[in-house]
Amino acid sequence: MYGKAFAPEYQGELGASLNVNSSYEDVLATARRARRQARTDLEHARAALAVAEANRRLGRVAEARDAWHDSYRSARCAGDLGAMSWALWSGGTLARQCGGLALARRLLAWAVTLADEGGDRLAHGYSLAGLAETGRIQGDYAAVADLHEQLLEQARAHGEARHVVWAMSGIAQMHRNTGGYDKALELFEEAARIAADGDDARGRAWSLRGIADVLSVQGETERALALLTEAETICRTMDLASALAYNHKMRGNVLFRAGRYTEACEVYAGALGEFAEMHEPRGTALSRLGLVKSRSRLGGSQDETLAELDVLERDFERIGLRHARDMVIAFRAELFSSAAGSPAAPSGATTHRSPAVPARS
Repeated sequence: MYGKAFAPEYQGELGASLNVNSSYEDVLATARRARRQARTDLEHARAALAVAEANRRLGRVAEARDAWHDSYRSARCAGDLGAMSWALWSGGTLARQCGGLALARRLLAWAVTLADEGGDRLAHGYSLAGLAETGRIQGDYAAVADLHEQLLEQARAHGEARHVVWAMSGIAQMHRNTGGYDKALELFEEAARIAADGDDARGRAWSLRGIADVLSVQGETERALALLTEAETICRTMDLASALAYNHKMRGNVLFRAGRYTEACEVYAGALGEFAEMHEPRGTALSRLGLVKSRSRLGGSQDETLAELDVLERDFERIGLRHARDMVIAFRAELFSSAAGSPAAPSGATTHRSPAVPARS
């Protein structure tokens, strides 16, 4: 039904030497060499795009930003609207990864317009997907649910396994976050199968993470941890720094739900360090929330916990993560309920509505 997964961000001669499962250190070395040897502005733009994407996925934010700017300038000199759109897509994805959701929307909307004008169907689809993912991460499901479904149908019509996996995982996450666990598990498992059949290792890693999340909510801790271990191996093989950090953050969630708070603290702290090194504020704040909740469960000061929750609520409000902000509010209410002598919620209850899947990495 679907062809093998491919990476349209590797264009021109790079498309012949790189594939969707190439490690990002290898991509970076190949793309840098191609950029040095570029004979035309368009060749330079394509190579710089690959440099930007490799650096972004390796968590090297400043280098990624410089490279997508370089790609856009060269594409503009070449007068190629499609190449300009791809550069803006990369920039918008980086902005979302760094917590700049308003900037991400502006860049991605611009990318959609240029791709439409330039007749680049793939750039148009990927840029629309970027807008949909930005809205989903913010928790604005009403605005983007239909767009996810439309993009899924388009990907199916063209047999694009990688994009099918992305859209299906996004729809699964929305079901999961609104309590539709059975449907979410069904979609995540189908996405994992399609990714495996399409040889899309990265898509499989994200899908396994989603399956593990739902299984954990349903109390299947050991199965969830095993799937996260499998996904971690993929992330390490491909040098997926951001995906690896989110994998570790999810492992912390699984341990927290199982009441293994000391282990959860250790894992959240490790993920926090990874996100901080990448200057990724969204992942940093989510890991901090996990740490705060775990330390609270271990008997930490309620006053200190409430103070940290206030800071996190402001951070989530600033970034625009409504869903994560709801989790802070729910945990604070649980603390007040316990202090007042009311029955406390189950230990994993406030994690049943976890933040949406992160920007595709």
